[in-house]
Amino acid sequence: QVQLVESGGGLVQAGGSLRLSCAASGSFLRINLMGWYRQGPGKQRELVGTITSGSTVNYADSVKGRAIISRDNDKNMVYLEMSRLEPEDTAVYYCNADIMTYRGSGRYEQKHYWGQGTQVTVSS
Repeated sequence: QVQLVESGGGLVQAGGSLRLSCAASGSFLRINLMGWYRQGPGKQRELVGTITSGSTVNYADSVKGRAIISRDNDKNMVYLEMSRLEPEDTAVYYCNADIMTYRGSGRYEQKHYWGQGTQVTVSS
C-alpha cells in the first residue's frame, strides 16, 4: 500500500515562513513527478508547484519567489518551504506523486497518489 504523509503544518504569522515535508512509503519501484497543491477555504484545489525526479521545479505564479520545492530521492521525500507568508496562503496543503508500482506478471502501473493534507493557517 503506497502512502503519502505530510507534516509541518500549523499556525504562522504573516511574514513568517514554513517548511512542509511529505514522505512516501510502501512498496513501489519509482517516484516520478512530485508536487504540492493547496485548497483554501471556499476555494478549489490549486497547484503550488511540482518537481521532477531530476529536480526540475515549476511554481505557480502566486508563490513564485516565495516557495522552494525540493526532494530527497533516497528518502522518498518532498519538501515545500515558503517565506513571506500571507493570510491568502491559508489552506490545506497536499502533496502528490506519480508512483510506479509492480503489479506482478510483468505488469507495471503508474498512479497518482495524494497525501491526506496538512493545515497551514497564516494569521494577520
